[in-house]
Amino acid sequence: MSDPIVRKGLTPKFWEKKPLSEMSQTEWEALCDGCGKCCLNKLEDEDSGEVALTRVACRLLDDATCRCVHYENRHQFVPDCIVLKPDNMDSHAYWMPQTCAYRLLWQGKPLPEWHPLISGTAQSVHDAGISVQGGTVSEFDTPFEEWEDHIIEEPT
Repeated sequence: MSDPIVRKGLTPKFWEKKPLSEMSQTEWEALCDGCGKCCLNKLEDEDSGEVALTRVACRLLDDATCRCVHYENRHQFVPDCIVLKPDNMDSHAYWMPQTCAYRLLWQGKPLPEWHPLISGTAQSVHDAGISVQGGTVSEFDTPFEEWEDHIIEEPT
């Protein structure tokens, strides 16, 4: 499977040298590891604020590739899909997956060894068992009342 994210020609280890707010759009997009977890529906505990990932996927997530099938125009189909940017990390990082590069870097943590920018291959996120590849259920086929039955634990 080819990587739809441009990672070639970037400054080596740019993520260690530049703050998120100074990254180019290409560098920002290259941080995505392709795990698909940001496209999973989440449940937030009203009392604790804790967020749980479910295996219930957004209607636009391709379960085989862990990619949005309409990334460029996803807001036409899912108006409340979040566009993550350096200036909104404060309000969105809490619900991002624990393994997400954006969240990790925002927290001052390093990228994991399986991240495609480190490994050199987009397949590494799947091989490491971090992605949701082949493990989701459709939001169309799963009533909201059953989402709690589909909560998944995140690898750290």
